Amino acid sequence: MASEETPFVDLPAALMEDILGKATATGDLLIDRFRDLKKARQGYRQLLQEKNLIVHESSLGYPPLPTTCGTDGSYAIERLLFADLTAAAAVAVEGLTPPSEKRHWDQPHHLAFVQVEPHHPDTATVLRAVMLGNELLLAASAPHDLVMLDQTLTLPIIYFNQALNQAPNCPELSCSKEFMEHSLEYLAAYRSILRPQRSDKHYVGLPKYSSRREIGKILQSSNALDDRGLLTFLLQAGELTRPLRLEPPDQPWHLPGNLEARAGSPAAEIIAGLGEIFIFYYKPHEWLPALRIETASEVALNPHRLAVVVQGLKHQCAVPSILEPYPLYLADRTVKALARAVPTFRQVATQRLSEKYEGDIGELFFAMHGYRSESGR
Repeated sequence: MASEETPFVDLPAALMEDILGKATATGDLLIDRFRDLKKARQGYRQLLQEKNLIVHESSLGYPPLPTTCGTDGSYAIERLLFADLTAAAAVAVEGLTPPSEKRHWDQPHHLAFVQVEPHHPDTATVLRAVMLGNELLLAASAPHDLVMLDQTLTLPIIYFNQALNQAPNCPELSCSKEFMEHSLEYLAAYRSILRPQRSDKHYVGLPKYSSRREIGKILQSSNALDDRGLLTFLLQAGELTRPLRLEPPDQPWHLPGNLEARAGSPAAEIIAGLGEIFIFYYKPHEWLPALRIETASEVALNPHRLAVVVQGLKHQCAVPSILEPYPLYLADRTVKALARAVPTFRQVATQRLSEKYEGDIGELFFAMHGYRSESGR
């Protein structure tokens, strides 16, 4: 906590002065960008209206409020002298419950993986895929009407492909065995999210950041402006953009051939589903930035199902101090604590070892000394 409250205490004074001077110059550059956006704002908005790309939430109707939950995940690696202590966790948190509904969960649900691994350069790649797979399992099994994922819906195939290229080459890692054993379950959950056939199940991805510019290309805006930042200034409270197909990648989506053969139909449906992802931006309240929402075509192109998503998001964005839907905020706060807790896991393991170790206890404390921590989401 002390380092968070005094972030500059260990920096040399000369370095701090240099950084602060450059930060001031950066502020001047940002001022120019904001001025340019202010000048072009009305023209951009008028162009969106002419292309019929702005919709008000009232035109969709007001279906009953859905029950909601949000999912998130994180992983952490504590680099010890002779091994790595690894942990990955996924959590699902229920959102604010409508007055007419009963709560599905009394407490957050979670899936966790904790293991001691030999030093290996690909541990983080595979462990991250295990984390994401568990997050998909929680999302697919949630009994709620609206399930929010704190990610873009294309992220799993990227992380899975990276892990599938590395896991077979490092069988000594327990996380590799975990991933390969459950890879088909992860893919089945991913398929159900990309192709939601049940009309009472809605899955949406809400990435905090995206480099894609579906709206920016239509407006021919500057590449310096990403869509979310631009639409935060263009949309008024209660407005959303008409759903558009997700910007395609430079190369077609694919899974490794060996896994595609094993998975069969689910793999083909995943590839097809990635081509049917639609995006829209929605600004629930004046105090919130525009939300980027990614969802399947079955939801985005169905007015009633789209209305359920919009009303669910609006109901979960009820507090001005929280700049994202409430269940995603809680899930994010929960998983961020994992990295801070890993040193405690190490201390517990060290205590257990010291109780049973027959040799010199000093050797044990040397071996369990932590040199570096890595974490991610």
